[in-house]
Amino acid sequence: MEQVVVDDVKIIECPRDAIQGIETFIDTDKKIRYLNRLLKVGFDTLDFGSFVSPKAVPQMADTESVLEGLDWEDSDTKLLAIVANIRGAKMAASHRGIVYMGYPFSISETFQLRNTHESMEAALETVKAIQEICNRHDKTLVLYMSMAFGNPYGDPYDREIVNHWVNVFDQIGIRTISLSDTVGMANAADVSYLYRHLIPAFPQIEFGGHFHSTPSSWEEKLAAAYDNGCGRFDGALGGYGGCPMALDDLVGNIATENLLRFLMKRGVPLHIDENALSEAQALLAEVFS
Repeated sequence: MEQVVVDDVKIIECPRDAIQGIETFIDTDKKIRYLNRLLKVGFDTLDFGSFVSPKAVPQMADTESVLEGLDWEDSDTKLLAIVANIRGAKMAASHRGIVYMGYPFSISETFQLRNTHESMEAALETVKAIQEICNRHDKTLVLYMSMAFGNPYGDPYDREIVNHWVNVFDQIGIRTISLSDTVGMANAADVSYLYRHLIPAFPQIEFGGHFHSTPSSWEEKLAAAYDNGCGRFDGALGGYGGCPMALDDLVGNIATENLLRFLMKRGVPLHIDENALSEAQALLAEVFS
Protein backbone atom coordinates (compact mmCIF):
# COMPACT_ATOMS: atom_id res chain seq x y z
CA MET A 1 0.00 0.00 0.00
CA GLU A 2 1.36 3.42 -0.97
CA GLN A 3 1.79 5.91 1.86
CA VAL A 4 -0.23 9.12 1.55
CA VAL A 5 1.97 12.17 2.23
CA VAL A 6 0.25 14.92 4.23
CA ASP A 7 2.23 18.15 4.06
CA ASP A 8 -0.06 20.42 6.10
CA VAL A 9 -1.07 19.03 9.48
CA LYS A 10 -3.39 20.79 11.92
CA ILE A 11 -2.61 20.31 15.60
CA ILE A 12 -5.49 20.75 18.02
CA GLU A 13 -4.34 21.20 21.61
CA CYS A 14 -6.94 19.91 24.08
CA PRO A 15 -6.42 21.27 27.61
CA ARG A 16 -10.18 20.95 28.15
CA ASP A 17 -9.95 17.19 27.70
CA ALA A 18 -6.84 17.08 29.87
CA ILE A 19 -8.44 19.03 32.71
CA GLN A 20 -12.08 17.92 32.73
CA GLY A 21 -11.60 14.69 34.70
CA ILE A 22 -9.58 16.21 37.54
CA GLU A 23 -11.67 16.20 40.71
CA THR A 24 -9.95 19.05 42.56
CA PHE A 25 -11.16 22.29 41.02
CA ILE A 26 -8.41 24.23 39.26
CA ASP A 27 -8.56 27.96 39.93
CA THR A 28 -9.94 30.00 37.04
CA ASP A 29 -6.94 32.34 37.06
CA LYS A 30 -4.61 29.37 36.81
CA LYS A 31 -6.52 28.01 33.81
CA ILE A 32 -6.43 31.39 32.11
CA ARG A 33 -2.69 31.74 32.63
CA TYR A 34 -2.06 28.27 31.17
CA LEU A 35 -4.40 28.74 28.21
CA ASN A 36 -2.91 32.10 27.34
CA ARG A 37 0.50 30.44 27.16
CA LEU A 38 -0.94 27.82 24.82
CA LEU A 39 -2.43 30.51 22.59
CA LYS A 40 1.12 31.71 21.86
CA VAL A 41 2.52 28.30 20.83
CA GLY A 42 1.13 28.20 17.29
CA PHE A 43 -1.44 25.41 17.45
CA ASP A 44 -4.16 25.54 14.82
CA THR A 45 -6.93 25.19 17.42
CA LEU A 46 -7.29 25.27 21.20
CA ASP A 47 -10.02 23.10 22.72
CA PHE A 48 -10.26 25.35 25.76
CA GLY A 49 -13.54 24.55 27.54
CA SER A 50 -17.07 23.25 27.36
CA PHE A 51 -20.57 24.58 27.80
CA VAL A 52 -22.00 21.59 29.62
CA SER A 53 -23.78 20.96 32.91
CA PRO A 54 -21.56 21.97 35.84
CA LYS A 55 -23.05 19.05 37.76
CA ALA A 56 -21.85 16.64 35.08
CA VAL A 57 -18.41 18.23 34.62
CA PRO A 58 -17.68 20.56 37.58
CA GLN A 59 -14.23 21.43 36.25
CA MET A 60 -15.83 23.23 33.28
CA ALA A 61 -18.25 25.36 35.31
CA ASP A 62 -16.11 28.47 34.76
CA THR A 63 -15.77 28.23 30.97
CA GLU A 64 -17.37 31.62 30.33
CA SER A 65 -15.15 33.27 32.95
CA VAL A 66 -12.10 31.59 31.45
CA LEU A 67 -13.04 32.82 27.97
CA GLU A 68 -13.27 36.40 29.25
CA GLY A 69 -9.63 36.19 30.32
CA LEU A 70 -8.19 34.74 27.11
CA ASP A 71 -6.04 36.82 24.76
CA TRP A 72 -7.55 35.17 21.69
CA GLU A 73 -7.59 38.34 19.61
CA ASP A 74 -3.78 38.45 19.72
CA SER A 75 -3.44 34.84 18.54
CA ASP A 76 -3.83 33.00 15.24
CA THR A 77 -5.03 29.94 17.17
CA LYS A 78 -8.77 29.34 16.87
CA LEU A 79 -10.94 28.51 19.89
CA LEU A 80 -13.06 25.37 20.14
CA ALA A 81 -15.65 24.70 22.84
CA ILE A 82 -17.43 21.41 23.46
CA VAL A 83 -21.22 21.49 23.68
CA ALA A 84 -23.52 18.62 24.62
CA ASN A 85 -26.96 20.07 23.94
CA ILE A 86 -28.79 22.92 22.25
CA ARG A 87 -28.60 25.16 25.32
CA GLY A 88 -24.82 24.84 25.41
CA ALA A 89 -24.61 25.52 21.68
CA LYS A 90 -26.60 28.73 22.05
CA MET A 91 -24.29 29.84 24.86
CA ALA A 92 -21.20 29.12 22.77
CA ALA A 93 -22.71 30.84 19.73
CA SER A 94 -23.05 34.08 21.68
CA HIS A 95 -19.26 34.41 22.04
CA ARG A 96 -17.43 36.04 19.15
CA GLY A 97 -14.09 34.42 20.00
CA ILE A 98 -15.34 30.86 19.54
CA VAL A 99 -14.80 29.55 16.02
CA TYR A 100 -15.59 25.86 16.49
CA MET A 101 -18.17 23.93 18.48
CA GLY A 102 -17.41 20.30 19.13
CA TYR A 103 -20.19 17.79 19.72
CA PRO A 104 -19.53 14.21 20.89
CA PHE A 105 -21.75 11.81 18.95
CA SER A 106 -21.20 8.22 19.97
CA ILE A 107 -21.81 5.25 17.72
CA SER A 108 -22.23 3.29 20.95
CA GLU A 109 -25.76 3.69 22.32
CA THR A 110 -24.55 2.99 25.85
CA PHE A 111 -21.91 5.70 25.77
CA GLN A 112 -24.23 8.27 24.18
CA LEU A 113 -26.62 7.75 27.08
CA ARG A 114 -23.78 8.02 29.59
CA ASN A 115 -22.26 11.09 27.99
CA THR A 116 -25.23 13.27 26.95
CA HIS A 117 -28.21 11.39 28.46
CA GLU A 118 -29.71 10.98 25.01
CA SER A 119 -30.26 8.05 22.73
CA MET A 120 -28.40 8.05 19.43
CA GLU A 121 -31.66 8.91 17.67
CA ALA A 122 -32.23 11.92 19.91
CA ALA A 123 -28.57 12.93 19.66
CA LEU A 124 -28.85 12.99 15.87
CA GLU A 125 -31.64 15.55 16.15
CA THR A 126 -29.44 17.54 18.52
CA VAL A 127 -26.62 17.48 15.97
CA LYS A 128 -28.98 18.84 13.30
CA ALA A 129 -30.11 21.65 15.61
CA ILE A 130 -26.53 22.56 16.58
CA GLN A 131 -25.49 22.58 12.93
CA GLU A 132 -28.26 25.10 12.25
CA ILE A 133 -27.10 27.25 15.16
CA CYS A 134 -23.55 27.14 13.82
CA ASN A 135 -24.70 28.14 10.36
CA ARG A 136 -26.67 31.11 11.73
CA HIS A 137 -23.78 32.36 13.86
CA ASP A 138 -20.88 31.73 11.48
CA LYS A 139 -19.41 28.91 13.57
CA THR A 140 -18.17 25.50 12.42
CA LEU A 141 -19.34 22.25 14.00
CA VAL A 142 -16.67 19.62 14.64
CA LEU A 143 -18.35 16.24 15.02
CA TYR A 144 -16.40 14.02 17.39
CA MET A 145 -17.39 10.45 16.56
CA SER A 146 -16.96 8.78 19.94
CA MET A 147 -16.16 5.06 20.13
CA ALA A 148 -15.21 5.16 16.44
CA PHE A 149 -12.80 2.25 16.91
CA GLY A 150 -14.94 0.05 19.14
CA ASN A 151 -16.50 0.19 22.59
CA PRO A 152 -16.18 -1.75 25.85
CA TYR A 153 -19.94 -2.06 26.41
CA GLY A 154 -20.80 -4.81 23.93
CA ASP A 155 -22.73 -2.47 21.64
CA PRO A 156 -22.62 -3.37 17.93
CA TYR A 157 -19.48 -2.18 16.18
CA ASP A 158 -17.87 -2.67 12.81
CA ARG A 159 -16.27 -0.49 10.18
CA GLU A 160 -19.48 -0.24 8.16
CA ILE A 161 -21.25 1.35 11.12
CA VAL A 162 -18.65 4.12 11.05
CA ASN A 163 -19.15 4.55 7.30
CA HIS A 164 -22.92 4.69 7.76
CA TRP A 165 -22.73 7.51 10.29
CA VAL A 166 -20.20 9.48 8.27
CA ASN A 167 -22.66 9.33 5.37
CA VAL A 168 -25.47 10.56 7.65
CA PHE A 169 -23.40 13.52 8.84
CA ASP A 170 -22.28 14.30 5.30
CA GLN A 171 -25.94 14.64 4.30
CA ILE A 172 -26.47 17.10 7.17
CA GLY A 173 -23.61 19.20 5.86
CA ILE A 174 -20.98 18.58 8.53
CA ARG A 175 -17.53 19.11 7.08
CA THR A 176 -15.21 18.23 9.98
CA ILE A 177 -15.35 14.81 11.65
CA SER A 178 -12.80 13.64 14.18
CA LEU A 179 -12.73 9.89 14.77
CA SER A 180 -12.34 9.41 18.51
CA ASP A 181 -10.56 6.56 20.23
CA THR A 182 -12.48 7.35 23.40
CA VAL A 183 -11.16 4.58 25.66
CA GLY A 184 -7.88 3.86 23.88
CA MET A 185 -8.87 0.56 22.30
CA ALA A 186 -8.10 1.37 18.64
CA ASN A 187 -5.69 -0.89 16.80
CA ALA A 188 -3.54 0.05 13.84
CA ALA A 189 -5.48 -2.14 11.40
CA ASP A 190 -8.81 -0.44 12.10
CA VAL A 191 -7.24 3.02 12.11
CA SER A 192 -5.55 2.37 8.75
CA TYR A 193 -8.68 0.93 7.18
CA LEU A 194 -11.01 3.73 8.22
CA TYR A 195 -8.87 6.64 7.05
CA ARG A 196 -7.80 4.82 3.90
CA HIS A 197 -11.43 4.34 2.88
CA LEU A 198 -13.22 7.36 4.35
CA ILE A 199 -10.90 10.14 3.13
CA PRO A 200 -11.22 9.36 -0.62
CA ALA A 201 -14.90 8.45 -0.28
CA PHE A 202 -15.76 11.79 1.38
CA PRO A 203 -13.28 14.36 0.00
CA GLN A 204 -15.54 17.20 1.13
CA ILE A 205 -15.00 16.23 4.80
CA GLU A 206 -11.90 16.97 6.85
CA PHE A 207 -11.18 13.91 8.99
CA GLY A 208 -9.27 14.19 12.23
CA GLY A 209 -8.00 11.82 14.87
CA HIS A 210 -8.63 12.14 18.59
CA PHE A 211 -6.68 9.28 20.11
CA HIS A 212 -6.37 8.15 23.69
CA SER A 213 -3.52 5.79 24.30
CA THR A 214 -1.20 4.01 26.66
CA PRO A 215 2.48 5.00 26.42
CA SER A 216 3.24 1.87 24.39
CA SER A 217 0.71 2.28 21.57
CA TRP A 218 0.48 5.96 20.66
CA GLU A 219 2.97 5.88 17.79
CA GLU A 220 1.36 3.05 15.88
CA LYS A 221 -2.00 4.83 16.02
CA LEU A 222 -0.54 8.10 14.77
CA ALA A 223 1.35 6.33 11.99
CA ALA A 224 -1.72 4.39 10.88
CA ALA A 225 -3.76 7.60 10.64
CA TYR A 226 -1.08 9.85 9.13
CA ASP A 227 0.09 7.30 6.56
CA ASN A 228 -3.47 7.00 5.30
CA GLY A 229 -4.12 10.70 4.82
CA CYS A 230 -5.20 12.09 8.18
CA GLY A 231 -3.95 15.65 8.61
CA ARG A 232 -5.75 16.76 11.77
CA PHE A 233 -4.64 15.51 15.19
CA ASP A 234 -5.70 16.24 18.76
CA GLY A 235 -3.22 16.08 21.61
CA ALA A 236 -2.69 17.31 25.15
CA LEU A 237 0.60 18.40 26.67
CA GLY A 238 1.78 15.86 29.19
CA GLY A 239 -0.64 13.21 27.90
CA TYR A 240 -3.23 14.07 30.54
CA GLY A 241 -6.93 13.51 30.14
CA GLY A 242 -9.62 11.01 29.42
CA CYS A 243 -13.40 11.12 29.35
CA PRO A 244 -14.88 10.89 32.86
CA MET A 245 -18.12 9.57 31.34
CA ALA A 246 -16.42 6.51 29.83
CA LEU A 247 -14.57 3.94 31.92
CA ASP A 248 -13.49 4.28 35.54
CA ASP A 249 -9.83 4.14 34.52
CA LEU A 250 -9.08 7.16 32.34
CA VAL A 251 -6.80 6.59 29.36
CA GLY A 252 -4.90 9.79 28.64
CA ASN A 253 -4.70 11.76 25.43
CA ILE A 254 -1.74 11.30 23.15
CA ALA A 255 0.90 13.67 24.49
CA THR A 256 1.39 16.67 22.23
CA GLU A 257 5.13 16.34 22.80
CA ASN A 258 4.99 12.88 21.20
CA LEU A 259 2.79 14.14 18.38
CA LEU A 260 5.25 16.92 17.57
CA ARG A 261 8.21 14.52 17.59
CA PHE A 262 6.34 12.11 15.33
CA LEU A 263 5.54 14.83 12.80
CA MET A 264 9.11 16.16 12.87
CA LYS A 265 10.43 12.69 12.04
CA ARG A 266 8.04 12.57 9.11
CA GLY A 267 9.34 15.89 7.85
CA VAL A 268 6.11 17.79 8.41
CA PRO A 269 6.73 21.55 8.75
CA LEU A 270 5.65 22.73 12.18
CA HIS A 271 4.89 26.35 12.99
CA ILE A 272 5.55 26.08 16.69
CA ASP A 273 7.09 28.74 18.93
CA GLU A 274 9.52 26.66 20.99
CA ASN A 275 9.85 29.30 23.71
CA ALA A 276 6.09 29.57 24.15
CA LEU A 277 5.84 25.77 24.20
CA SER A 278 8.49 25.58 26.94
CA GLU A 279 6.64 28.22 28.96
CA ALA A 280 3.42 26.23 28.71
CA GLN A 281 5.18 23.03 29.71
CA ALA A 282 6.64 24.80 32.73
CA LEU A 283 3.09 25.35 34.01
CA LEU A 284 2.04 21.70 33.75
CA ALA A 285 3.05 20.75 37.27
CA GLU A 286 1.15 23.70 38.69
CA VAL A 287 -2.01 23.14 36.67
CA PHE A 288 -2.15 19.37 37.11
CA SER A 289 -0.85 19.17 40.68
